[in-house]
Amino acid sequence: MRLVVVSAGLSVPSSTRLLADRLAAATAGQTSAEVRVIELRDLAVEIAHTFTSGFPAAPLADAFAAVAEADGLIVVTPVFSASYSGLFKSFFDALSVTDEDALAGKPVLIGATGGTARHSLVLDHALRPLFAYLKAVVVPTGVYAASEDWGAEGLDGRTARAAGELAALMTGLSSAARPGPRRDSFEEVVPFEQRLAALRPAG
Repeated sequence: MRLVVVSAGLSVPSSTRLLADRLAAATAGQTSAEVRVIELRDLAVEIAHTFTSGFPAAPLADAFAAVAEADGLIVVTPVFSASYSGLFKSFFDALSVTDEDALAGKPVLIGATGGTARHSLVLDHALRPLFAYLKAVVVPTGVYAASEDWGAEGLDGRTARAAGELAALMTGLSSAARPGPRRDSFEEVVPFEQRLAALRPAG
């Protein structure tokens, strides 16, 4: 299985990358997935050029292909102006222009970092709607890390829970894709009249 991590951190070292690595390690530990990390700061120029040229340069095209072919995706952004970063949004805008169904049905774990816990709503008010629009399957637990969360017990718990949810989706989809014994899709179909009769009170 392939797990792709998209990190939009700008600094080195980056708390965004740190959170992304924690989420990736926790997920890979439950799936044995091969992990690839995409640092968006390294692709910033190519992302900008995509909007003017109409097609991605080779490094960006390779990143797009990795995301499209992944069995699961972890995305982490720093918070800017109470939302995801412009670089983060531009990457997924450019991806959807290239392939509008690249994330359709794909399990995605969302994460964000910021200086204060007040921005934790970015997960549900910005990231979750974005990936729902892109037709991804977003796991129930998102992970937000404020400055005071590093080293705190709660962050580890949220990380483990979110990673478990993503791992379950990844392994479930992988199992569903494997060929199995043929089953007649009509064998359990009950006629509507029979189902209706079963609902009527006896007598």
